[in-house]
Amino acid sequence: MDSTSKTLDSSSTDISTDETPVAITAGIVHRVTLPPKRTAIDKLKHRLSEIFFPDDPLHRFKNQPPFKKWILGLQYVFPILHWLPIYSFKLFRSDLISGLTIASLAIPQGISYAKLANLPPIIGLYSSFVPPLIYSVLGSSRHLGVGPISIASLVMGSMLSEVISPILDPHLYLQVAFTSTFFAGAFQASLGIFRLGFIIDYLSKATLIGFMAGAAIVVTLQQLKGLLGIVHFTSKMQIIPVLSSVFRHKNEWSWQTIVMGFSFLLFLLTARQISSKKPKLFWVSAAAPLTSVVISTLLVFLFKSHSQAISKIGKLPKGINPSSLNSLHFHGQYLGLAIKTGLITGILSLTEGIAVGRTFASLQNYQVDGNKEMTAIGLMNMAGSCSSCYITTGSFSRSAVNYNAGAKTAFSNIVMATAVLATILFLMPLFYYTPNVVLAAIIITAVIGLIDYNAAIRLWKIDKLDCFACLCSFLGVLFISVQIGLTIAVAVSILKILLHITRPNTHILGNIPGTQLYQCLSRYENALRVPAFLILSIESPIYFANSTYLQERILRWTREEEERIQANKENSLKCVILDLTAVTAIDTSGIDTIYELNKALDKRSIQLVLVNPVGDVMEKLNNSKILDLFRLNGLYLTVGEAVADISSSWKP
Repeated sequence: MDSTSKTLDSSSTDISTDETPVAITAGIVHRVTLPPKRTAIDKLKHRLSEIFFPDDPLHRFKNQPPFKKWILGLQYVFPILHWLPIYSFKLFRSDLISGLTIASLAIPQGISYAKLANLPPIIGLYSSFVPPLIYSVLGSSRHLGVGPISIASLVMGSMLSEVISPILDPHLYLQVAFTSTFFAGAFQASLGIFRLGFIIDYLSKATLIGFMAGAAIVVTLQQLKGLLGIVHFTSKMQIIPVLSSVFRHKNEWSWQTIVMGFSFLLFLLTARQISSKKPKLFWVSAAAPLTSVVISTLLVFLFKSHSQAISKIGKLPKGINPSSLNSLHFHGQYLGLAIKTGLITGILSLTEGIAVGRTFASLQNYQVDGNKEMTAIGLMNMAGSCSSCYITTGSFSRSAVNYNAGAKTAFSNIVMATAVLATILFLMPLFYYTPNVVLAAIIITAVIGLIDYNAAIRLWKIDKLDCFACLCSFLGVLFISVQIGLTIAVAVSILKILLHITRPNTHILGNIPGTQLYQCLSRYENALRVPAFLILSIESPIYFANSTYLQERILRWTREEEERIQANKENSLKCVILDLTAVTAIDTSGIDTIYELNKALDKRSIQLVLVNPVGDVMEKLNNSKILDLFRLNGLYLTVGEAVADISSSWKP
């Protein structure tokens, strides 16, 4: 057979060559219709609704009497009103146990994380009192344990200490820390109120895995100062200066500190391992930090004459949180530093808080409203900045303990806050002899869980680009700085989005024999090319960012197909079909691309056909008058109908 033969009858079209017979059933050709007409206002309302209210938060108010709407409105603003009217003694008992359990973890963690942020230890305890109370009223998660977290503490400490010395000017440092906490809260609350939570999605999971791992190693290395008893230590965060400082000051190493530090570190890691292996023994790892503090304090007190070389916390002030309103400064040379630190720590703490809340909500099959959570976390940080607290959010370690301890409502946070209040009112003198080395061991134990090497291996297996993003943020934190590492993480995430947008996938489709299905030739081995046709699938919107690339790529597909046909001595290419099923949107640049493609192919006597443009695309093509070029036999609902109808129009 020296040319393509076509046999037509009322029921089928057979297009065949010597090697690839393709049977195509001819039938009714369905008309591609325009979407219903809508005014510009209706389109704008629909678009804004999809952007800002995808969850339709007002659905619960529909068809409700006015009084019920008021009740629902109050419950929406204050989630505590959901569970407080039906609160029972049974729920209270569960929340009491879980609240006291997380308090035993929150007290030593609060002191430790405050030191990580270069703040007085008492600030960490203050931050475990006021914010949890506010979250219990405004938050929608039943299991979120609120307090300081290691990553936000590290970032705040590293960013502020680069400009202000916490040793030489502690008062100014504290003022800027409170001010940055206020800006973090204002930013978080704004995202929630204006429903802009999608902004934090620019920190992809892959980049966060790398960032967290790098930050965990940086935090661990910083704690070598406490574990080894070094007095003069570098303020830098990078791995090389830290290790250099460790070995440069070997003469300051204290054997008493080393023995105590590594003994309690081993104890804490063992307790953590026991709880991870047997979840029912969650209380082992939860109680281990406070147990370590109590035992180490007793040891230092009893053997104080022999433990002079061990650094101690010293005197901590008693009393409830003092007001820090006068410490908030919204002017001066450090305002920019406060805003920048607030934005970065706000994003990090918000990302962890939302992720933790959703994780435990999914385990109990209830919903956490992301925007309400942002508002709650933001408002509690704003209030905290006015009451001597620094940045707080939902902590994974506290939340895990809270969940495993059987928490039923956010009242467990109130119990925890009450226990912390009792501590700062009456128990502060007991911490005088608490050694700093134990706090270092507690921090290392807490952050070591952030190194998720299994997740990194999984990224490598699934998506090499995600793994590259993870590695970039990890190395950026480790060798440059924490904030640069975070910047790299965001930049790589955005770069990945841009790559997907500007270089979308295009595939050649072939027919699955015996069906009307058309699938990717490279994916389905039994898919066959349809002679005289080049069928292409575009898997992205057609925007200004990718329109030139798509035009060039489609013309290249066409050229390569013609070269293949010529090499195999097959019949010439007569039609290029663009399957637009996956093209969800198009702009004026994209429309111009369609027009230019049609013109370029027409000069080569090749017909361009469009298949299944979605509503918005169809509407824009129609409004631009480009659709007039395709109305006769260039617009079809399916690829099968296009091939059958166009084939039947060709003379045998």
